[in-house]
Amino acid sequence: MSDLSARLLAPARWKPWELALWALIWAAPIALPQHAALINDIAITALFALSLDIVLGYAGIVSLGHAAFFGVGAYGAALFAKHLHPDPLLGLAVGGALAALLGALTSPMIVRGTDLTRLMVTMGVAGVLYELANKFDGLTGGADGLQGVVMGPLLGQFEFDLGARVASVYSLAVLFIVFVLVRRVLQSPFGVSLEALRDNRLRLASAGMSVQGRLAVAYTLGAALAGLAGALLAQTTGFASLDVLDFHRSADIMLALVIGGAGWLWGGLAGAIAFKVLHDVLSAFTAQYWTFWIGAFLVLLMLVGRDRLLRPWRWFRKGGA
Repeated sequence: MSDLSARLLAPARWKPWELALWALIWAAPIALPQHAALINDIAITALFALSLDIVLGYAGIVSLGHAAFFGVGAYGAALFAKHLHPDPLLGLAVGGALAALLGALTSPMIVRGTDLTRLMVTMGVAGVLYELANKFDGLTGGADGLQGVVMGPLLGQFEFDLGARVASVYSLAVLFIVFVLVRRVLQSPFGVSLEALRDNRLRLASAGMSVQGRLAVAYTLGAALAGLAGALLAQTTGFASLDVLDFHRSADIMLALVIGGAGWLWGGLAGAIAFKVLHDVLSAFTAQYWTFWIGAFLVLLMLVGRDRLLRPWRWFRKGGA
C-alpha cells in the first residue's frame, strides 16, 4: 500500500482511545445500574447533539429550532405505539422517517438563506409545530401531554422496566449504531465535501459541486437523527409532551454542543455527558439556580478556552493514536 493510500485510509481506522471510550460507555449500565435512567438520558441527548453537529458543525447551517425534528420524532413514535403497533424498532423507524420528511420539506427554505434567515426559519418551524401540537390536543394531548403510551418488549423479549436498565442499553445501542454509520459518512467524499462547504462555499461551487444539494442532504440527515433521539425519549419514558418542541430543548442541545465542540464527531457525545452530569449534580445541589452554574461554566470555557481545559484529553488522544 502506498503512503498516499495509507494517509487516506488512516482516518477510517478506529483509534485505541475510541475503542476504550466505547468500552467504558458500554460498561456504564452494568457498573452503574442505579443510574440507568441518567445513562439513558445522556445517550438520547448525545444522539440529539450528534444530529445538530452534522447540521451546524459540518454543514455550517445555524439552527435554533432543531427541537422541531426531535418533537416530530417523539410524537410520531408515541402515536404509532398508541394507535398502530407497540414494537419499539418500528416506532423508532417511523419517528426518524417523519423527522427526515420534515427536514426534506423545509430544507429549501434553509439552503437559500443567510445565517440570520436560517435562525428565524428554524425557530419559526419549531414554533409553528409547538402551537399545532398545543391546538390539536385531541391527538397530542396538548398541555397535558400524550399519555397511555405502552411499548412492547424490545426484540419481543425484553420488557422495559421502571429502573430503565433495558431502556439505557436500547438507547446506547441506537447511539452506537448511528455513531458508526455517521462516522463512515463523514469520512466519505460526501463528508469531506461538507467540511469544504463549511469552510468556503464559493470554492466548492467553483469546483462544480452542488452547494444547495449538499446542504439539503446534511440538513435532512440531521433531522432524521434528531427524530430518532425524540423517538427514543418517547419510547423509554412512555410519554410525549409539548416540552419536546419547546425552544429550551433547542437551546440546551446547542449548549451541549458548545461544551463538547462542534465539527468534531465526539463533540456531541462529550458535550452531552458533561451537560447532563452537570445538570444532574447541580440541580441536586441547588435546584433553583443550576442554570447559573451552567452559565458560569460556559463563561469559564470561553475565557480560558477549550484547548487549555482539554489539554490532558488531547494528550491522551495523541498518545493513543
